[in-house]
Amino acid sequence: MPHDAKTTPTAPTAATTPNSRTTPVTVIGLGAMGRALAGALIDAGHPTTVWNRTAGRGDDLVARGATLAASPADAARAGEVVLVCVVDYDASQAILEPVAADLAGRVLVNVTSDSPERAREAAKWARDHGIRYLDGAVMIPTVMVGTPDALLFFSGDKSAYEEHEQVLKSLGGQSAYVGEDHGHAAVYDLSMLDFFWTSMSGLVHGYALAAKDGVPASSVAPYLKAHFSLLSLLIEETAKDLDAGEYPGEEGNLAMEVAGIEHILHAAELRGLDVSVLRAVRDVARRAVDRGHGADGWSATVEGVRNPA
Repeated sequence: MPHDAKTTPTAPTAATTPNSRTTPVTVIGLGAMGRALAGALIDAGHPTTVWNRTAGRGDDLVARGATLAASPADAARAGEVVLVCVVDYDASQAILEPVAADLAGRVLVNVTSDSPERAREAAKWARDHGIRYLDGAVMIPTVMVGTPDALLFFSGDKSAYEEHEQVLKSLGGQSAYVGEDHGHAAVYDLSMLDFFWTSMSGLVHGYALAAKDGVPASSVAPYLKAHFSLLSLLIEETAKDLDAGEYPGEEGNLAMEVAGIEHILHAAELRGLDVSVLRAVRDVARRAVDRGHGADGWSATVEGVRNPA
């Protein structure tokens, strides 16, 4: 979920109440998400040290009980767990490289968004410097951080996650460990955001199509919400099909679905709308049909995704 999504937070329960065991934690990077993460740790009762390149960013956190470190080295030494949340991995490495010796033996948790490849590179750097490393991905907006429904992914050093699971659960009650491959938190992140943003594109396009005939989005919205329940059912069903490599088409074959997309394309083009995304959807499905999957179900379009040529 993008950090700026508008979501009403769940009322705090166990995820935001003080833990029975507290752990000294450092948060490096005090943008909106970094401040939210630090605030959740403070609320959970963990002694929290903060540092940010720009002075003044941590004043509100200090007022709530955090300690402001004078330097990245001081910040690194202050926490058993050192959490980094900055703009990208170039920024995180610029901060961390000079303090590698101060981080040795500690658990470094990097929730900076980037690719699986960058996560694996950072893990190798950490291993070379004797640092226990977890990579992470924050899947919720700032207002949900620290609530029972907040989802974060972590991957990498399993023993480090198990040792400090209580700390990481302070950031979100749904926090999940997704494997020893340090890149997997980013893989889960990208997979979910891939679905989210393509779905949002379809939502906006569907509203725009209706509006061209004088139907406001607010009139379509209730029916889309009802229709979404079908999509929700298809999530697990499609995952099962893809994992098994089977694409049953008894309920609707792909050749028929391509014809339906053509109807939408035609209507959208007549109304002067951008149809580049719709064309891409049709082209992927057509490739799957051309590869012999016309009688299979929609999940067979994965063959068009995997074989773009």
